[in-house]
Amino acid sequence: MTLYQTTFENFNKNYMGSAAMAVIGQSCLGGAAAMYILSNGTSIGQMIQLTIIVLACVFANTSILAQMKHKVVFNLIILSALLSVLLIFLNSFVL
Repeated sequence: MTLYQTTFENFNKNYMGSAAMAVIGQSCLGGAAAMYILSNGTSIGQMIQLTIIVLACVFANTSILAQMKHKVVFNLIILSALLSVLLIFLNSFVL
């Protein structure tokens, strides 16, 4: 089995606890990404990045609150976390 499948099965088995921890974790990671984005200024580029990360976090949290299918929730949480890490990396070392 792949890492994705194994992780999804664990997430699905303990959905309520995993979803609660995911809200906290990805919200904090999104907040850190927003902080790194805004530390480089408030130009149009930074505002576009900020919009992307805020929407990713909002979609992940909304999918949990709307009780969407577990696979959709899991994928949105992963997308939000990956975008946050990518934007933190870009704004820390590249930009």
